[in-house]
This record gives sequence, structure tokens and C-alpha cells, in this order.
Amino acid sequence: MPGADLFDFVVVGTGTAGAVLVNRLSAGGRHRVCALEAGGRDWRPFIHIPAGFMKTMTDPSVNWLHEAEPSEGTAGRRIAHPRGRTFGGSSSINGHIYNRGQRMDFDTWAQRGNRGWGYADVLPYFRRSECRIGPGDDRYRGREGEFVVEDLDWRHPLCEAFIAGAESIGIPRNPDYNGAQQEGVGYFQRSVHRNRRMSTARAHLRPAMQRRNVEVRAHAHATRIRFEGNRAVGVEYLRDGERRVVRAAREVIVSGGAVNSPQLLQLSGLGAPTLLGALGIPVRRALPGVGEHLRDHYAIRTAFRVGGVRTINELARGWRLGVEVAKYFALGTGILTLQPTLVHCFWKSDEVLDAADLQLTFTPASYRLGVQSTLEDEPGATVAVWQHRPESRGHVRARSADPREKPEIQPNYLAAEADRRVIVGGIRLARRLMRTEPLAPYFGHEALPGDEVRTDGEILDFARGIGTTAFHLAGTCRMGPATDREAVVDDQLRVHGIERLRVVDASIMPTMTSANTNAATLMIGEKAADMILGAPPPEPAAP
Repeated sequence: MPGADLFDFVVVGTGTAGAVLVNRLSAGGRHRVCALEAGGRDWRPFIHIPAGFMKTMTDPSVNWLHEAEPSEGTAGRRIAHPRGRTFGGSSSINGHIYNRGQRMDFDTWAQRGNRGWGYADVLPYFRRSECRIGPGDDRYRGREGEFVVEDLDWRHPLCEAFIAGAESIGIPRNPDYNGAQQEGVGYFQRSVHRNRRMSTARAHLRPAMQRRNVEVRAHAHATRIRFEGNRAVGVEYLRDGERRVVRAAREVIVSGGAVNSPQLLQLSGLGAPTLLGALGIPVRRALPGVGEHLRDHYAIRTAFRVGGVRTINELARGWRLGVEVAKYFALGTGILTLQPTLVHCFWKSDEVLDAADLQLTFTPASYRLGVQSTLEDEPGATVAVWQHRPESRGHVRARSADPREKPEIQPNYLAAEADRRVIVGGIRLARRLMRTEPLAPYFGHEALPGDEVRTDGEILDFARGIGTTAFHLAGTCRMGPATDREAVVDDQLRVHGIERLRVVDASIMPTMTSANTNAATLMIGEKAADMILGAPPPEPAAP
């Protein structure tokens, strides 16, 4: 490949894991690192204002604006799937929530044959990545990492009443769900520092870009991995309308996320032979699991009319919004400092269960048709609910050999009977929480689904008709041993049968975490960097 650039490592994607890798692999100056980012710099102001997520969710300049295909689980609707397309990737447009998941999530990964991925193994990497500002047991929490995690200091009477209501029905208050125990209710921890978004671009990428051995190429859309035999040697990409090549002397690392990573592998000839043959792509390596086993949290947002208190709906309109803008820029306070949801409740869809299988979230705001982009005019509150570990599986598949064509995304929401049962139980719990005594002074009536929706079948129909993604796509390049025919990478995140090629992002998750996925993806990036550099892993921690 005469004339092609040569680096030690080429990282495709500067999202949550990719930015961590650029920082860690370039530290010390020994290795030259090139990162390819299909989007541009994270200069858009709405990226950095916490409440700006309502704009970035639909902004094509920073968002791939993917869509999922219709299915029975969505009552034939297409579902918007925002994914970050800028420095920091989805960490630059997400809802700021920092949530690791339960101990059993990672122990399950290890039990599936993935050595070194149990909870005791990954906890040191969670701690390494984190700069926890606030209370927490330092056996679990990190204080010296680059990624700042703070508490929410904004309080609202409805939030306090919701927490008190949960306690009144036996759900304990939990001040640190990222510590020893996840179950309980309380305020979310968030990736916001000094009233600005804490993305991995801010924490990792921009500091790394100050080094002479790092080059980050914006508006560089990776189109294909280059090979010599079974060895990855570089990446082709489009920039300014030209096809270019960058070479990797040591490794190519794909960190495009659960949608773009499997698509790039498929375009490069790695995937199911039937799919590749139909697209006219020569098979480099038959890997039938590429793009399969997609999982996502399917979020159902119940809405309630309230009175006797001003909600975010009113504060975000007219002259009051002007006041809130002034408060943000002058004092660093007000609703512009907020993430989309404020209170967590991790609990059970059935009291006979040993562990929580639901995440519920509360915010003193409500959205038109339950979609987090347009606030309603009337005072309202929202309780969203989703299942921790859905069993339904879908896929991501390239539609053609043209890398500019968006792939087919089909999560198959609610296809598994267990998922339908859990989501119905979750909606019933949300209704019960809103009707507790502490909320009685504010409760008006149920707007969604409405009192006329009572039976399990009616509740399920409501869920199908209004549910949306929780933005937690995972599993499309899942990790597993060579004996697992559907596994794409091994427990070192190396693509099976291919040398010098790894996948490092949420797509490698073998099962879903009982959490928002950003925190676990940070951990994956940290752990992968040690693997790539040959650094010994830290001693397992098992408090």
C-alpha cells in the first residue's frame, strides 16, 4: 500500500471506548495512534449543556439518526435510534446517567467462558476509570480517574415525594447504587462536571490529542478493513469525497458501537456467508454471529398529570425559560443543568424474585407521546420502566456493500414471552408508585396509559404502541470462546480467526447489563487497553 499512512494502532471510532483507547495507548509516547471519526469535533453548544440532550437527540450534525425496523413488539412502528456521530460518540449525546450494573451481570460473562470478566476482575477497571465526587465506599468507587461522576444537587418536591412513596411500599433508599448493592431508590449519579457534560471526548480524547504521537481524523468514515491474508493491516475510509487508507503496524481496533462495528466487519468480509453473498461481498472469514444477538432496553414511559407544584414542563416555556437560561449561564443552576431523568428505582417485577429485574426512572416532566424530545404543555411527571436483562434478540445487518447506506436494525422488542411478562409487571409497579400516599397531594390523574387500560393484554398493547429504545444497544459482536459458533471475539477481544483485529465497545457484551451501558463500555475500554499493551491486569477486587 504505497503512500498510505502508518501508525502502530488505528482506532475506528472516538466514542466511549474508542476515546479511552486513544488516551491509554498513546500514554508514554511509545506508540503512534490514529483515530478515525466519521463525525466532527464536539463543538456544538448543546452537547455540553446537560439539558441539551433534547437537541442532540435529533441533530444530524452529531447523530447518525438510525432507525429500527418495524416489528410486532412496536405495533409496526419504526423506532428512532440516536447514536453519537462526533468526538466522544454517544457519550456526547446520551442522558448523562452513570450506572454500572449488578455484580451478577459480569459474573455471568465469566461463567460463559470469558476468563477475566467476572465482577471481581472488572471492578478495578471501573474504579480506575472513575473520578467519583461525592460519598461512596472506596472499595467500589474510584477517585483518581479522568471520567468525573457527580451527584445531582437539584431537588424538586415531586422527586422527594416519589422517593418517599417508594420507601412506603418497602423499596429501600439507596444512596449509592454503584456500590455494594444496586437495589433501591434515590437520585441518579451523572457524568456532569461543573454543569457541563463529562463525555469521553472531554475526559480522554482532547487531552490525548495534545500528544505528538496522536492524530484524530474528523469526518473520516471507515468503509473497509484492509487485510493481508488473515491479518488486519489497515483501514480504508472516505474523507472529503476521497477514498484513503491508513495502515496499522500492530493492530486495528474497531470501536464503532453496536451498530457501526458489525456493519464495518460485514463490509470487510467478516460475517455470515449467506448475508455477505447476498450483498456481493467476498467472504474473508465466516463469522455467523457478526451483527446477531442484538439486545436493547425497551423503555415504556407512563405519564401523570399533577397539580400544586410547578414542573419542568412549565419552567421550559416562555419567560420562565428565559429565566432558566439566565440562571444557567450566570449561576450554573436551574433546569438546564439537568439530565433527562432524575430519580432511579431498581426493583422487582414480582416480589418472589431474589434480585431486581427492572429499572424505573422518575422525572417531574412529561413528554408528548412518551418520547424524550418534546415536553408537554400541561404539568406532568413521568415514570419510565424497562427490563434489566431482556431475552429478546435482534440483529444489525448491512443492507448493501455501500458503506454510506445505513444498516438494518431489528431489535425484536418483546419477542420473548418473559420480556412481555416483566414489562407488564413493571408498568403495574409504576402505577402503584405514583399512587402512594406521599404523592397524593400532587397526583391528578394518569395520562398514559390511562385508567381504562387495566388487563395484562391491554397493558401489553399499550407498551407495544408507545415504547421506545432506552439507547442501550449491545451484543452484536459478542464475546465468547471458540467453541461458541456465534461468538465474534475471544476474551481478549480479538476477532476469532483474524490476527491483529479487535472489537472494543458495547457490541462485545455477551449478555445485557442491568444498567445504562455507558459505564460498562468505559470499563471495557480500560480493560482492553491493558490487554493490547500486554499490561498485567490488576489484582481482582471482591469486597
